[in-house]
Amino acid sequence: MVFLRSYQGMPMSYWSMLKPAFWDHEDVAAGPHKHLFNFRRMWKSAVILTALVALAPLLFMTAIDYNVSQKAIEADIHYQTARLVSNTRRSISFFLSERKSALDFIDKDNAYTVLSEPLRLTALLDNLKKGFGGFTDLGVIDASGLQHTYVGPYNLAGINYSDQDWFQALQESGVHISEVFLGFRQQPHLVIAVKHNLPNGGFYVLRASIDTQKFNDLLGEVEVSGQGDIFLVTREGVLQTPSRFFGNALDQLPLEVPAFAGKTQVTEMHLQTEPLVVGYAYIQETPFVLMAVKKTAALMKPWNETRRQLIAFLTVSISGIVLVVLGVSTFLVNQIFEADHKRVAALHKVEYANKMASLGRLSAGVAHEINNPLAIINEKAGLIKDLFQLQRTYAEDAKLVGLVDAILYSVERCGKITKRLLGFARHLESKTQLVDIVEVIHEVLGFLGKEAEYRSITLTVDAEPALPVIESDRGRLQEIFLNLFNNAFAAMEDGGRLAISVRQAGTDFIAATVSDTGCGISESDLKRIFEPFFSTKTGKGGTGLGLSITYGLIQELDGSVSVRSEVGKGTEFTIRLPVNAKSTGEDESESPVGG
Repeated sequence: MVFLRSYQGMPMSYWSMLKPAFWDHEDVAAGPHKHLFNFRRMWKSAVILTALVALAPLLFMTAIDYNVSQKAIEADIHYQTARLVSNTRRSISFFLSERKSALDFIDKDNAYTVLSEPLRLTALLDNLKKGFGGFTDLGVIDASGLQHTYVGPYNLAGINYSDQDWFQALQESGVHISEVFLGFRQQPHLVIAVKHNLPNGGFYVLRASIDTQKFNDLLGEVEVSGQGDIFLVTREGVLQTPSRFFGNALDQLPLEVPAFAGKTQVTEMHLQTEPLVVGYAYIQETPFVLMAVKKTAALMKPWNETRRQLIAFLTVSISGIVLVVLGVSTFLVNQIFEADHKRVAALHKVEYANKMASLGRLSAGVAHEINNPLAIINEKAGLIKDLFQLQRTYAEDAKLVGLVDAILYSVERCGKITKRLLGFARHLESKTQLVDIVEVIHEVLGFLGKEAEYRSITLTVDAEPALPVIESDRGRLQEIFLNLFNNAFAAMEDGGRLAISVRQAGTDFIAATVSDTGCGISESDLKRIFEPFFSTKTGKGGTGLGLSITYGLIQELDGSVSVRSEVGKGTEFTIRLPVNAKSTGEDESESPVGG
């Protein structure tokens, strides 16, 4: 395939530079099998199938790895959250259980009368503070709900708790751990109370207040990842300890408290639009629910970074694979295209050689067949003229003599035509000789003179004086110029102009320019005019072989051809031929016009 550059100086687009040679190829000679030579579709099929085979496993494995990695990270987050809540729940349970057991021991180790003595109760409170910590006060309450003995920082002796919820619940359960509440002291606290039944059917209650700061310190020491928070809340959603996100103790939690579960659970919630991971556990025998809240975005930050790296790797991999697929597919299809192009060109040369050989034989046969009658006519016409000269009557008849001279002139003209045919037939054999290129041009124009006269086409030949003869193949030069002149005639309307100029191009080349005033060639077609079977006159008698074979003949003569054209103004072909032929040693049997 030949690529021709535009002479208009138009910048070529990137697509024009990158477009494969086969992209705009149309094999007009393929006939009903045209689909087999659709190289663009072949290229697309190769790209799509190869890309699918190469990318499908990569995308499939990436998707699996992505899902597995994300689920593994999510599972690890849930596991870590559940482990954190479980460990913290055990710490809180142990904290409360330890103080409840200490209070129960005091109740069983001391009689009611002993516990009712303020001094003894004060000593016991001091021991509890030193041994366990977290105790604020102690009180003894009788069956009527009256706290008759109290030791601690508040003036709570004589307070009646009969109408308090914790006192009523205690009578049924025997042990009670309350929620954090303000009570009569108007300070957040919780109480642990144990009921002691008396032999007479009555009972009393040993009640201790626990400082909530101990809870705060206990939870404050827990490290929560993911910008997290851990706190105690009641089943109704009232905070029992301060929260990093949701406020202080006794504030209402903006999240819904999860339903009861016998063991630690992890779930996902949303605070407005922010996703959260929530771990929770109900602490047995208490009104508390331990909740750990983590921000999903903070927890998934490492995964997001890994995901970005994974996507970047996938993008680079896909880009690399696509580039390789495009390159390999383009290379392979272009190789097929070039191979098919060479095959078609070879078939064209054989076809053209056979056609020219047949034409040569036909021309020689026609010339010989015409020469014999012409010789007889010429002889008889000469005899008639001689006879006219013998008789004065006829010799002085100008009309008769003129008719005989017209016959002799026509015979002479036909003889010249047959000589051209015989010369054309002889030059079909490939042979390098000294050739006057201007003489060859005039010989070829001799075949087209009558058509030019009939169509009022002006023929001009402008040759530089003292041009050297060149070593070349006369027959091939005749074919080259005949094809160019025929193309020019086909492109021009009646009254056009065909101009041929011959100049010396340096010391080693002769340049012949053939210009016409025809319809011109578009820029898109200009790049393809030398392709076999490409024709702008398809369906109008054009085969698309003339310029293709012309280009091949010029190259065989070690020459070159360039073309420029403008639609509506005409076309100009410039042929450069070497003055001295090169000794290539090629087998003449490969010539497209071999005998």
